[in-house]
Formats: sequence, structure tokens, C-alpha cells
Amino acid sequence: MLIEAIANLFKAMGEPTRLKILKLLSIQEMCVCELVEVLDISQPRVSQHLKVLKNAGVVKERKDKQRTFFSIIPAIDDSFFHLFDLFMTANIADINDLKLESARLAQLDLNENVSQCKNEAI
Repeated sequence: MLIEAIANLFKAMGEPTRLKILKLLSIQEMCVCELVEVLDISQPRVSQHLKVLKNAGVVKERKDKQRTFFSIIPAIDDSFFHLFDLFMTANIADINDLKLESARLAQLDLNENVSQCKNEAI
């Protein structure tokens, strides 16, 4: 679950246009038409990127008459980095998503394939 949450955030932010949108929204709340003009891309593309960011919980929307304004969820910076820090500093054996990998890592020196690989490298 923890790995999935982090991966979803990285996936949402791991695209150049979405990073540009996040930077712009870190400066000010913007509507789709403003983002279209600043980014010089089509409205459907901007809307699709915003949908990905919204589904990942990175941005929120506010409707005002006919326009929808987007902004970064205020706690996203702190919560994302906190979540990632927890993941990176946790003991691998304590992360449910890595139980199998943790067990394999503990037995790595006894693994025949690894021993063979190490011997070939000498």
C-alpha cells in the first residue's frame, strides 16, 4: 500500500507538462484557460493532465460560475515528502509491500545464482 501510494504520486508528477502545471499552481490558482495560454497546449491536454493530478490528490478544484480554478492541495508538499521519507528510512522488513524482497535480501549471500555471478566477475 505504501509503495503504491508513493508510486502513484511519482507517476502523476513524473511527466514534464504536469511538473510545469504544478509549478504554475504553486505560484497562483489558475483556471484551465489560463493554463492553456501559459503552456501553449490544447485545452483537452491541460484538462487530462489536471485530471491525473487531481486523481492523485495533488491538486484541487474550485468552481466559480462557468470556470473551474485549480490549486495545489496545501499539505501535498509536506505529506508527500513525509511519506517518502518514512518509506526510505523504514526497515525493509517492516514494509508489508516488501516482505518477500526482504526475505530474499536476507538470504542473498546463500543464493546460488548470486554466488555464481560473483565468481564470474572475479
